[in-house]
Amino acid sequence: MTPPLLLALVLWASCPSCSGREGPPAAPTLPQVQCRAPRYPIAVDCSWTLPPAPNSTRPVSFIATYRLGMAAWGHSWPCLQRTPAATSCTIADVQLFSTAPYVLNVTAVHPWGSCSSFLPFIVEHIIKPDPPEGVHLSPLAGRRLQVQWEPPPSWPFPEIFSLKYWIRYKRQGAARFHQVGPIEATSFILRGVRPQARYYIQVAAQDLTDYGELSDWSLPATTPMTPSKQ
Repeated sequence: MTPPLLLALVLWASCPSCSGREGPPAAPTLPQVQCRAPRYPIAVDCSWTLPPAPNSTRPVSFIATYRLGMAAWGHSWPCLQRTPAATSCTIADVQLFSTAPYVLNVTAVHPWGSCSSFLPFIVEHIIKPDPPEGVHLSPLAGRRLQVQWEPPPSWPFPEIFSLKYWIRYKRQGAARFHQVGPIEATSFILRGVRPQARYYIQVAAQDLTDYGELSDWSLPATTPMTPSKQ
């Protein structure tokens, strides 16, 4: 290998991953991107953060696009942003059960250049519902407690793309939660609860067919347990 070619390769390998004019002393930072599908199957929601670049307070804008498939020459579509400065976008045209991954490209446009991050994903693998809402507790006779809840409002078709649920609960003063599930309904009766004890109860949701991951836990519902008149 000739010395000029070797020098060119060394210089190319030492360049930062961002392109553009000469910028601050340190290389500009890359967007840190994540995507999930809490509104499956109608949309994928993506967001990103950008660690602050050293010695710079100038505004940054973003260009978000996506393509279907890993081929770099594939057609790209815009990932919908509210404004160029927004740090989130939505893919509204989702192809279900595609074996080819989506690839999101987020480019941060700095005053001195641009940096791009790429995130490949399969839509079904990033399903994560929002937490269930409206958790309601009703004491029943015989040391029982009925737990009822609503599917997350953001989940568009619960009657078609069903969810399953988990309940976790603990008595006030207990060291750990007990967990029951999966439950393919929006109510459940806990048995053997202690009368006049206060319980903390939360519910989480997941796609019925085990795609993706469990939602975060709902806000806790609490109630003092008293004997029912039934």
